[in-house]
Amino acid sequence: MQSRFRSDRQLTVRMTVTLFLLGLLYVAFVAALIVLLKSWVLVVVIAAGLLGAQYWFSDRIALYAMHGRIVEREEYPQLHGVVDRLCAVADMPKPLVAVSDLDMPNAFATGRNADHAVLCVTTGLLRRLEPDELEGVLAHELSHVAHKDVAVITVASFLGVLAGLIVRFAFYSQLFGGGRRDQNTAIVFMAVMSVSAAVYAISFLLIRALSRYRELAADRAAALLTGRPSALASALTKVTGDIGRIPTKDLRTAQAFNAFYFTPAFGAEPGISKLFSTHPSLEQRLEQLARISAELGEAATPGNAT
Repeated sequence: MQSRFRSDRQLTVRMTVTLFLLGLLYVAFVAALIVLLKSWVLVVVIAAGLLGAQYWFSDRIALYAMHGRIVEREEYPQLHGVVDRLCAVADMPKPLVAVSDLDMPNAFATGRNADHAVLCVTTGLLRRLEPDELEGVLAHELSHVAHKDVAVITVASFLGVLAGLIVRFAFYSQLFGGGRRDQNTAIVFMAVMSVSAAVYAISFLLIRALSRYRELAADRAAALLTGRPSALASALTKVTGDIGRIPTKDLRTAQAFNAFYFTPAFGAEPGISKLFSTHPSLEQRLEQLARISAELGEAATPGNAT
């Protein structure tokens, strides 16, 4: 079913190209592992199993990691009310609604498609935002589901996860078992680690490029759906500023899921990690929203830009 969120051809093209390139990289990676490990059954079974698990259980994994739980309307009537209204305006299925008891103000959407999606917000976000700001954030996250980029980023991130796991396995195998292996085995393990590291680096860069654009696309779609870009801009400024005041050591667990968040979990001193951020800068996002606000003018009303 086609939602009323404004379609984005550039996002669709970028998702298609990214998946195609990652698919080629995935095939080459598996082929290299088969040649190096000389056991195609083991490689295919493990790779297929991990891909299936990431695709089918990504929503549960993300919720578990962020201490989120599904909540009913009786617990959070206002939150459900906003989601209901946005889904009605956007003409899309309502996702499961979850809340995470974290002070970090943030939100994310996950799931393999619109019929199996979860929208999660933190209690820190609910405490800090005004109703119109919360509406903008939720519209942003729902647009990720409507544009299907949540599923794409979930599948795309699998290759980097797999490569990263193999790098760690190869490293620790050499570190703790090097004395018991012959030279040929050591060479094979070093080759596996090198190939995995290269695959991780390439997939990392491809995913970052897609992720930064999809956040701009979600901001744009949310602003047009609600007709209030200024409310979304206000939420962005408030959330980014509040996250910046949280010590980095308290954000480390959350940073593993930055690609899914409304805004990345960077502390007061993000350092070099900000150069490889999954999100565009706050300035870029606010500039785009300012342009949309000027285009819509004072007469814009919620839902009129669908």
